[in-house]
Amino acid sequence: MTGAEVLARATWSALAEPGDAVAGALVALVGAHAGLAWVRQAVRDGPDLSRLEVRHGPLGDSDRARIGRALARWAVRLPDCDPLRDLERLDRMGGTLLTPGDPRWPAALDDLGAEAPFCLWVRGASDLGRSSAGSVAIVGSRAATSYGERVAFDLADGLAGAGVCVVSGGAYGIDAAAHRGAVARDGRTLVLLAGGVDRAYPAGNARLLEAVVGAGGALASEVPPGSLPTKSRFLQRNRLIAATGRATVVVEAAWRSGAMSTAHHAARLLRPVGAVPGLVTSVASAGCHRLLRDGVAVCVTDAAEVRELAGLIGADLAADPEAAADARVARPQDGLDPVTRRVLDALPRRGSAPLDRVASVAGVSVAEARGAVGLLELEGWAARRGDGWVLVARSTS
Repeated sequence: MTGAEVLARATWSALAEPGDAVAGALVALVGAHAGLAWVRQAVRDGPDLSRLEVRHGPLGDSDRARIGRALARWAVRLPDCDPLRDLERLDRMGGTLLTPGDPRWPAALDDLGAEAPFCLWVRGASDLGRSSAGSVAIVGSRAATSYGERVAFDLADGLAGAGVCVVSGGAYGIDAAAHRGAVARDGRTLVLLAGGVDRAYPAGNARLLEAVVGAGGALASEVPPGSLPTKSRFLQRNRLIAATGRATVVVEAAWRSGAMSTAHHAARLLRPVGAVPGLVTSVASAGCHRLLRDGVAVCVTDAAEVRELAGLIGADLAADPEAAADARVARPQDGLDPVTRRVLDALPRRGSAPLDRVASVAGVSVAEARGAVGLLELEGWAARRGDGWVLVARSTS
């Protein structure tokens, strides 16, 4: 891509709001530089739509109206666009501007079509193409519960430990917990911001964002440094999160939330969506349950299931749920014969009990109890105390 095209794309990122499909279609039709020149002439002299029709074909009335409204929006911002100023700000931060065609560009964003970003302003590790090739988005509520934050942290920790890049939005709650989980494992994490990469938003997460960069992760935005994170930009930012990840996992979400928007963006892009279940009475998990009920998402409970959802594992598939459940509830004493197990359950935890009392509680003969406590003593489950027997602490599990 030529220097003129790069500068033009940097200009478009300031000129048009994120997700502006008219701007995206114009750039796709004639190129960023030629499209910008056409806009400047149209603002000055009026739009020459015949130049576009040579490439596009005849424009209908609705298309002409959309172009007219777009020009009115762009005309307001055009005088203030200064890509050299924005690039200088980025350079002072040690940042990088990525454009489509750069080998470091995350090609997954191209699936957004006319709504794809013109460029990405990046702080930190700039090879987003490599990191996003094996990445998972973890999103959820800002007003997260302690349960949700713990699950998000553990998922990110497990994914980062397996070399998976964790993508999220840097917000309070689930986003922050996911980034912390990846950083704690010294793994890669990508923060997609709604404002400029020089603006820590929310301010309370400033140290976390710096930790992300310090750990080898990155902050990225489709708007230039200095840009404010507005409500509409947060909503548009969600499409980038959904497109970048190989899969999107919603940990907690209310009935209507930004995380639900991200999940639906992912579904429209044919990306797998996972949802973590919560208490059926929890408002914080109502959105997750809705995604599951509507068939938009599948249930995920650990990092291995998320990796399987994203297609990031082969032979080491997630464990069978029933087998995993059996393993979680299995106890060492389950290998004992029925009589010995009953005697084990009858042993007191405090004080001691004579053998006949143990036999009575267990419902076995004294002879059976004598043989059982002898075996349990050898295995370290029971100990003699005076004239009686007591349970050893290790068996309290």
